Amino acid sequence: MKILAKQFGAAPKAEAIALALFEKEDIAKNPLFRLLPNNVQALVKKFISGGGFSGKESETKVLPIFETSLKKIILLGRGDKQKWHRRKALLIPRRVIQTAKQERVKTIATHLDMLGDNSEAHSSARDITTNMLMAYFEYRRKVMPKDGWPEVKEVTLLCEKKDAKAATEGIREGNIIGEETNETRILSNTPGGEMTPATLADAARRAGKKHGVRVTIFDEKKMKALGFGGVLGVGKGSDIPPCFIVMEYRHGGKQKPLVLVGKGVTFDTGGLNLKPSEGIYEMHLDMSGGAAVIHAVSAIARLKLPLNVVGLVPAVENMPSGSSYHPGDLLKTYSGKTIEVLNTDAEGRVILADALAYAKKFNPLLVVDIATLTGAAMGALGQRVSALFTQNQKLEKIFRELGTQSGDEMWPLPLWDEYDADIQATFGDIANIAKTKYGGAITAASFLKQFVDGYPWVHLDIAPTMTTIESQHLAKGASGVGVRFFVELAKHIVKNGISV
Repeated sequence: MKILAKQFGAAPKAEAIALALFEKEDIAKNPLFRLLPNNVQALVKKFISGGGFSGKESETKVLPIFETSLKKIILLGRGDKQKWHRRKALLIPRRVIQTAKQERVKTIATHLDMLGDNSEAHSSARDITTNMLMAYFEYRRKVMPKDGWPEVKEVTLLCEKKDAKAATEGIREGNIIGEETNETRILSNTPGGEMTPATLADAARRAGKKHGVRVTIFDEKKMKALGFGGVLGVGKGSDIPPCFIVMEYRHGGKQKPLVLVGKGVTFDTGGLNLKPSEGIYEMHLDMSGGAAVIHAVSAIARLKLPLNVVGLVPAVENMPSGSSYHPGDLLKTYSGKTIEVLNTDAEGRVILADALAYAKKFNPLLVVDIATLTGAAMGALGQRVSALFTQNQKLEKIFRELGTQSGDEMWPLPLWDEYDADIQATFGDIANIAKTKYGGAITAASFLKQFVDGYPWVHLDIAPTMTTIESQHLAKGASGVGVRFFVELAKHIVKNGISV
């Protein structure tokens, strides 16, 4: 799908025009509407005045046009202008693409100001492009129907002459972010029988080669030499060996790097503490954090942002077998601390322990880990926002703001030192599950905190947002959460630094 910016002039040549309106908004004032032929304008006005469209939130109406080459007018309601906010705004371009696919429309024209939030041209074009690409994406492994898949070939964003250059640049940036988000979704949606630690490592290699990122893969021998007891312990049960992925993008001179750590459990059976049947189906998605790190680094490299970024992805399968790690095992990690395994299904935090300790080697500016870590986070927050953990209030504020800006929303949960008492082990240093069944997302974050040493750190639990939900106007499956946020974080660091 091609997206381009054009300045207002004659009526656009497209099969459909998409117009987004608030309740009680006068359509006659819309500059795109005014480009339409008089007879089409009259038809649309009559349709609206007759009660065919009111502009209510989530309302979408398609008005067929028979008198010109224009085939359809797509009307999208924004609802009450006083209740409008960014989360709603970013759904508008998704709704346009979703409707176009349903209507088998191949070309669309719309207004650069379709978000209705008075964004400047560059950011508006970027956000429209990113979200249109996300809405266009589907992970298909089906036989193509006889009439083919719905295909949108071109979208034209009409804008004022003064905004055309900025809009074109915004489209370029949005294409990169949208494409890398969708690449993340492809990796995450790949069935567990195909997605192995080696497969994930190959994806990182390909991305690195394509975008100029150095990629190093640690095999079992290297990890044994380093003392990665957490990764090796979890990986023992699988016939496919674990690995550790290191990606390095160096475009920031001697500046300290931003280090991104992603959980890469390519399939999680729960190990000997086997998951119930209703909980195991989506466990090929348990490497979504690792996929997000791989393609966030790729997006940052494609944007040529002037900073240093390191991506760390411990990749394992968590399988039950005669060689699996056991409840009661003691695993010595890279940090030297021992983990007492009380439940083999709390494996993500175990492999992240090695990665977080290893992150110190890079003398990081900031370390952020992203992981589908706990069902408890989903129980606390639902499926619309990721859980944010940090003891630094400045970082909490920055992350929440960047989450809203990017569309990867996050919400803070407490990370008080008092919770550390819940993960004290009997025979090892730290237990991998808490003594209490309550506050599981918090005690998991507290576990990770034990392996953070002397650098600023934020933990993102993306279990709540791992998959899409219907109201998000995206295809079922992986959401690609994290890529958009990490790009915004990198841009923030370039512009403002991180003072903590």
